[in-house]
Amino acid sequence: MNTAAQYKSGALAEVIHGTHITARAWSSESAYRYCEQIARSHYENFPVGSLLVPKPLRKHFHSIYAFARTADDLADEGYREGHSEGERLRLLEEWRALLRESFEGRVAHPIFIALSETCAQFGLPGELFEDLISAFIQDVTVRRYESFDELMDYCRRSANPIGRLILLLFGHRDNQLHEWADSICTALQLTNHWQDVAIDLDKDRIYIPACDLERFDLTVEDLQSRRSTEGFRRLMQMEVARARALFEQGKPLCVSVPGRLGLELRAVWLGGTRILDSLEKNGYDVFRRRPTIGFVGKLYILASGMRKGAFRRRLKADS
Repeated sequence: MNTAAQYKSGALAEVIHGTHITARAWSSESAYRYCEQIARSHYENFPVGSLLVPKPLRKHFHSIYAFARTADDLADEGYREGHSEGERLRLLEEWRALLRESFEGRVAHPIFIALSETCAQFGLPGELFEDLISAFIQDVTVRRYESFDELMDYCRRSANPIGRLILLLFGHRDNQLHEWADSICTALQLTNHWQDVAIDLDKDRIYIPACDLERFDLTVEDLQSRRSTEGFRRLMQMEVARARALFEQGKPLCVSVPGRLGLELRAVWLGGTRILDSLEKNGYDVFRRRPTIGFVGKLYILASGMRKGAFRRRLKADS
C-alpha cells in the first residue's frame, strides 16, 4: 500500500505496525521520501516543501510534518472512523514511545529515522515534540475548556512548537524571536478555532471557554442551536479581538527574519489576519459561512508579503 492510500484506508494501526513499515529496512534517503509522500498527500497551512523553503531544508520540514500529521490522524481521524477513545490513546502512547526511542537511536520506523536525523543535525529539543503529542492526547480526552488560560495552555503545546521548530531549522535561536513566533502561532490556532466553531461542534468539541459563554449569557445549547444571536456576535467579537492582539504582538517577527522565511512569515501573518477580517465582515456568523481565502486573496497576500517595508512602517506607526 502506498503512503497516500494508507492514510485513507482507515487502518490507523497500519501507520505504526503495518507490514509496509516492518517488512523492510529503511535507509535515511527512503525514510525522508516516505515523509515527503505524507506531506504531499495532505493540504495544510504548514509550509511543507513550499517553494519559499530552501531546497536543502525541505526534507527536514517533511520529517517534522510527517510526525505531527500522523499524530493528528491518530487522534482526529480515529474519531471520525469510530475508534474508541481508549484505542486512540493507546496508539498515541505508542507514537510517543517511538519518539522517545528515536532519541536513543533505537527505532526502525521511517518517520522517526528521518526525524531523529533532522533533530540531530539542527539540535531540535525533544520537549517540543513531546508537547505536540500531549496536545494530540488532549484532543482525545478534552472536549470543553473552562477558561481562556486553559485554552492558551493548549495552544502553547499544539501550535507554538511548530513555530519554534521552523525558526530552529533556519538557524534562529534568539529567545525574542521565539516569543514573537509563539504569539503568531497561538493567534493562528485561535483563528482556526473561531473559523471552525461549526465544524468543531460536529465533533462534539467546543474551544470557546465556558467562562466566556457565561459572560455573554450563552450556553452550550445556544451554540448547538447554531444561531448567530446578538450575544454570540458580541462573544465572537471579543474572541477575534484577542487573536488580533496576539497577531500584533508577534508582528515584529515578520520583519526581523530575513529572506524566504521572512516572506513566508509575512504571508502567514496576512493570511491569518485576513480570516479575522472575513469573520468581522460576515458579522461573526460562522454557522452560515466559514471564512476562507480564495485564489485572488492568496495572490494579494503573496504580493503584500513581499513588501517588507510596509510591515516596518506599520510597526513604527504603532509604536
